Amino acid sequence: MQEGTVKWYSLAKGYGFITPDDGGEDVFVHHSVLPDEKTQPLQPGDRVRFEPTQGERGARAARVERLGSDTP
Repeated sequence: MQEGTVKWYSLAKGYGFITPDDGGEDVFVHHSVLPDEKTQPLQPGDRVRFEPTQGERGARAARVERLGSDTP
């Protein structure tokens, strides 16, 4: 599992991107891997832990867990 910060997330589109702490490429995150997406959607600045996988178009997150937020 890796940690990172949500760069942006669109509830309307159902996806967003995470910037990993290790400095690699941004990681795609789809609403289907978020257990509480309807009640607590991701926000820019949220800290998350995720399992990185490789999708057809690049890095993709699986098993995302919210850790908190970097923004007040």
